[in-house]
Amino acid sequence: MSAHRISEFAVHLVSIPARETHSHGSGDVSRINSVLLQLTTDTGLTGWGEASPWPVFTGTAEASAAALHIHIRPHVIGADPVQVEPAMNRIECILRGHPEAKCAVETALLDLAGQIAGLSIAEMVGGRQRETVPLSFSVANRDFARDRHLIESLWEDGVRLYKLKAGFDQHHFDLMRLESLRKLYGDEIDLRVDYNQGLPAYDAIRRIRDLEQFRPTFVEQPVKREEWAALAEITRAVDTPIMADESVFNPEEAFRAATDRIADIFSLKINKAGGIRRCLEVAAIAKSAGIEVYGGCMFETSIAHAAGAHLMAALPAIDLGCEFYMSSYYAEIDLADFAFPAKGGFVHVPGAPGLGIRPDPDKLAFHRSDLLT
Repeated sequence: MSAHRISEFAVHLVSIPARETHSHGSGDVSRINSVLLQLTTDTGLTGWGEASPWPVFTGTAEASAAALHIHIRPHVIGADPVQVEPAMNRIECILRGHPEAKCAVETALLDLAGQIAGLSIAEMVGGRQRETVPLSFSVANRDFARDRHLIESLWEDGVRLYKLKAGFDQHHFDLMRLESLRKLYGDEIDLRVDYNQGLPAYDAIRRIRDLEQFRPTFVEQPVKREEWAALAEITRAVDTPIMADESVFNPEEAFRAATDRIADIFSLKINKAGGIRRCLEVAAIAKSAGIEVYGGCMFETSIAHAAGAHLMAALPAIDLGCEFYMSSYYAEIDLADFAFPAKGGFVHVPGAPGLGIRPDPDKLAFHRSDLLT
């Protein structure tokens, strides 16, 4: 037991406008609506975490804020921040679902525990396997001319991985974008495709086969979350690796997905799984089944991005990169006190004790809602 106890528990609902609307097979997004959790100890330390839901994916920011404010708070006040697993076990027992809220608590506890121990979160959860992770940017504008211009700028910044959001427009639009980028950048560009559940199961194999001439690295979640049999059949039928995102949230679903071999890759998201520790469990299941993993994200600020970067650093292998681009290239402002370290085409894992990043007080105050004060 440590000499520290959590004395304050503050929930901040934030909304940050995006530079552009991003379109997906499951809807358009023009803002980052998220929840930041601030834990303070009686010894003066502060830890931060983030819950970042998406209404069509997992739920709402308001629901996460309520779960934290009403249900989780009583079980965290007075707790020893170093005892992360016992605290999370208590929360699992008193609250079903709400993985984003649980992720926020775990991140804030790990931030505090790391500061107390003098270790980064990556070191707290297994060790730093790497200092950088290749960065992927999502191409998701209905106006492809604007995306082309943005890609030119990102290319100059060193970004070489691009995931095209597909299925929100006509099939020929998806083919046109892939063809254009492959012709322009040749084999130097790494192209991926994400349907966000946007394809009808009966037509998915045909459409994915059409894409294969442009050599995508993978195709992500072509059909709906619950269409497991269809996803498994698509995985068997096409040459391009298929990645499961919405179909695999947690270790239990990962075990079933690996057993049924519904995909070749799993997308790891700390807000989807309920935190870094649960993502490591998903990754271990994937590894045992010969399934690759990828660093996905929700619509997040730098706080969740930093936590995701620590997860990426702690994984034994991560060959496909990560997509922690939101605070650098999507949001109108980066909420952090120092810019999130995405540069040169890589995410640079924070090295300071704990999370290694925190919100700027003035930016937080400006973008914060008073809903829960």
